[in-house]
Amino acid sequence: MDNKFKTVSLDTMIDKHIGERGTERREAFENELKIDLLGQAIKQVRRERNLTQEQLGELVGVQKAQISKIENSVKNARLETILKVFDALGAKVNFSLELNPKKLAS
Repeated sequence: MDNKFKTVSLDTMIDKHIGERGTERREAFENELKIDLLGQAIKQVRRERNLTQEQLGELVGVQKAQISKIENSVKNARLETILKVFDALGAKVNFSLELNPKKLAS
């Protein structure tokens, strides 16, 4: 049997179609992926705590619709609200900040 398909790694495909690590396009892709994972983490922890979106919203002081938006796309949420959500879920948040010296030069 002749196999016409070639198996390649996900990293190879991302390098080819998005760009290699360190390029501006790849960095934007990686950052967006991390942001999407944050919303998924909120949803997962909320479910593990057996909370509805409405119940979590009440703990945070926002409407159910806001919790839904955060779980589906953290991009437009206020950092203060996200921190309140994690606090209400009893989750610890750690941030890592990496400064690029080229962008800081004036």
